[in-house]
Amino acid sequence: MLAGGFALVVLLACLPLLAISLPGVLPGPTYTPGTLQVLALALLVGALALSYHLLFGVAGLLSFGHALYFAVGVYGLAIVLDRTDLPLLPAACVVLVGGIVVAHVVGAISLRVTGISFAMVTLAFAQAGNVLVRRNPAGATGGEEGLALDTTHVPDALVGVMNTRNLYWLALVVLVVVYAVVLWVERSRAGHVAAATRENEMRVRVVGGRPYLVKLLVFVVAATLATAVGMAYLLLQSGAVPRVTSADFTLTLLVMVVLGGVGSRWGAVVGGVLYTLLDQRLGALAASEAIAGLPSVLRVPLSEPLFILGTLFILVVLFLPGGIAGAAQRLSHRRRREGARDLMEESA
Repeated sequence: MLAGGFALVVLLACLPLLAISLPGVLPGPTYTPGTLQVLALALLVGALALSYHLLFGVAGLLSFGHALYFAVGVYGLAIVLDRTDLPLLPAACVVLVGGIVVAHVVGAISLRVTGISFAMVTLAFAQAGNVLVRRNPAGATGGEEGLALDTTHVPDALVGVMNTRNLYWLALVVLVVVYAVVLWVERSRAGHVAAATRENEMRVRVVGGRPYLVKLLVFVVAATLATAVGMAYLLLQSGAVPRVTSADFTLTLLVMVVLGGVGSRWGAVVGGVLYTLLDQRLGALAASEAIAGLPSVLRVPLSEPLFILGTLFILVVLFLPGGIAGAAQRLSHRRRREGARDLMEESA
């Protein structure tokens, strides 16, 4: 698995140097800026879904406010670059510390309750952040129009359409780092206690564990990763928009994790990448002549990308209860059983 993962990363790193075309999936060959923009966005969303997997799939914390920390990264870096003379790396460090502080405060309060109450408290904090962004205090956030990226202190290698290749590689690095951190947390003692708390918190308390502190640690790590992804997203999109602060965005992350498979690291990444590609390409499909020529009973629903995505989500929940990762695991087990049976028949 390690060798396969390394080979996949190398292949993804080489995509900007290749001319691979996937009609209907990618807007053009893989070396073109438009395609690299879509692929980089898919990688960043996959990394964000992976951070939500750490919260929901590992610790079992159903949060409706994970978009808040992503927005801290997006808007925080945009505001720091716009209002100060700090270079990119020091500005990113300041925003990262700010994201950790916000996560500590919100987590310390939200984790006093559990279940749906926890989800509602995180939703309230996220909504407060969304209102703050839209109110545009002191002209800092740009309100409904968003905030453009000030590139004065951003390296030239990360600015402009011609440097989309570098932004793609940055997105790939962010995904690899997030995956490594999530893997480390899952295999650590805190990760094991978090998983045990998800299954039976009372039993963890009985054996002397401290579920609150472990959940807070996982909460802060997941939020910090989301903040880092948000900063990379700002560089890729060259601006911040209020949508990234909405609760709908967090619900989208939940859909991605369920689509890929709850509890699976690579499932979360695949779910995020697949959802992003579908979201990007279904818009072009809805406006195509092929859809326009269909009868109204088909044209109207198929011209709405959200309808198609919602239908896909329902089908996955009904027929693939474990998501893409669960389906792949069942298929692998079936092949192993068939292989073992064939081996036994040959031996007999």
